[in-house]
Amino acid sequence: MNSDRLVAGLDIGSAKTTAIIAEVVGDLPKHPTIKVLGVGQARTTGMRRGIVSDIEETTRSIRKALQDAERMAGAEVTDVYCGIAGEHVRAMTSKGIVAVSNDEIGKGDVDRANEVARAQAIPPDRELLHAIPQEYSVDRQAGIRDPIGMSGTRLETEMYLVTIGSSPAVNLRKSVERAGYKVRELVLEPLASALAVLTEDEKELGVALVEMGAGTTDLAVFHEGKIRHLGTLAFGGNNVTSDIVHGLGVTQADAERLKERHGCAYEALVDPSDIIQLPSTVAQGDRQIPRELLAHIIHQRMDEIFDLVQRDVASAGFANKLAAGVVLTGGAAAMQGSAELASDVFGTGVRVGSPAESIGGLSDSVDAPQFATVVGLAQYGAHRMALGGVSASAKRMKIAGGGVEKFVDRVKFWLQDFF
Repeated sequence: MNSDRLVAGLDIGSAKTTAIIAEVVGDLPKHPTIKVLGVGQARTTGMRRGIVSDIEETTRSIRKALQDAERMAGAEVTDVYCGIAGEHVRAMTSKGIVAVSNDEIGKGDVDRANEVARAQAIPPDRELLHAIPQEYSVDRQAGIRDPIGMSGTRLETEMYLVTIGSSPAVNLRKSVERAGYKVRELVLEPLASALAVLTEDEKELGVALVEMGAGTTDLAVFHEGKIRHLGTLAFGGNNVTSDIVHGLGVTQADAERLKERHGCAYEALVDPSDIIQLPSTVAQGDRQIPRELLAHIIHQRMDEIFDLVQRDVASAGFANKLAAGVVLTGGAAAMQGSAELASDVFGTGVRVGSPAESIGGLSDSVDAPQFATVVGLAQYGAHRMALGGVSASAKRMKIAGGGVEKFVDRVKFWLQDFF
């Protein structure tokens, strides 16, 4: 194990905090992959709907999850790639226009156009999280992926800017630092998940990634290879649990257990003769209910959540542009019947995305939809490391031969471009 090549991902959810430690392997810098060495999980009680509500509690769960991952990996880490999401996330498209300095567009022109697009005034209570170049226009000819080497006089870039609330970001960093670690970079969670579970073809054809967490449901729409729309709904697995609490008169903990053991999101899949035992109390005595009743409660709420997502996709103008359908991920996506119900609501093909396919090491320990974000964070870190790694070796190579410099620039550009 090469300790210089370790990356750590940290996903602080509303129900669980998950940490992963991985080694970056594979063909750097083109196709870095990760080998999972350690995974740790802890219950989270200090987060509400993606925002820190109790720093002490959040710190405790971060420390536990990371220490468990370190123990399993037999290695220590100092900094982490940390996910952030929630209703405070905003995205907008920004344009940058420059005059081309020579007849041929060079990397300098592209960088300038990107800088102009990035230089949007961000309000003081917000910070810029990601600036993702989407496409370029040369002399008003639109839809160009990579303008370098083309002839033209006017270069225009369209950039997708993702901003977050400053105070949620500060509190998240503070919680990680109090646990004894540094935040290497904050990464938007649906983008990290997309890195872990979506294929290039799906992003090209048009796909909606729906990430169902405990506190929120996040949406990312990709089309023609680029991120086009982000959305967050303030509903998730916790709403399903509280419906079970009210519907069946059980405690929060029992409702969670019933949901995990017997839950089904699509009523039609349940055998009408299935009976489940409810936890008994002195007042209520022994109780049994048809499993159909539990499925009915879950079905209603999940149907409502998917319906809200569908409306969001439609109002963003992508209802008929999802040729690759919908990919479900996040903890709630693991429930039996989720894909069938989603397919009904969205009227398209749906698959459940799990991140184990493209990674090595202890991949079976993260082979579930709830690990999509944390694996994606480690993969994001691997891409970043590949980018850093190539520049050091390329500096040496640049002295040796002149042809490498252009390649390095291309890689830099391609990597800033990996969403």
